[in-house]
Amino acid sequence: MNDVILLIGGNQGNRLLYLNEAIQEIKKRIGVIELRSHIYETAPWGIQEQPPFYNQVLGVQTNLSPKEVMSEILSIEEQMGRKRMEKNGPRIIDIDILYFGDTIIQEEQLEIPHPRIAERRFVLTPLAELYPEWIDPIRNLTIKEMLDQCKDSLSVDKLPPDCA
Repeated sequence: MNDVILLIGGNQGNRLLYLNEAIQEIKKRIGVIELRSHIYETAPWGIQEQPPFYNQVLGVQTNLSPKEVMSEILSIEEQMGRKRMEKNGPRIIDIDILYFGDTIIQEEQLEIPHPRIAERRFVLTPLAELYPEWIDPIRNLTIKEMLDQCKDSLSVDKLPPDCA
């Protein structure tokens, strides 16, 4: 079994419904979800003129390879109606591989760890909730250390548990 850490998020339509739909598909197609962070409402990163996102980190056990996980993610996003119109634009669902154990892959179609983790508070905050001592294999820093050093000042607000 492999440990894969995913970030799911979206800012269109019923955000909570789409997160839950993505979770059900991940369970069916990728593996067992062992950990789930709280859901966070986060300011959009990149293009500011769009609705806020809901984001959540998932810890998943899978028998799939990194490329198989990526293929399933793209299939889930497409099935849910994701249209890749503009980079960092609004979307129904986005699923990113943050980590795949301590694997490092740097290919055009797949980079693991995700290359912009350290720049994004909306990623680091829910990630630190679940994995504060996880050591990034490229930066050789813990998630907590990366969060402490993150210069991103965009809002990341934990939703109350009864909203999830």
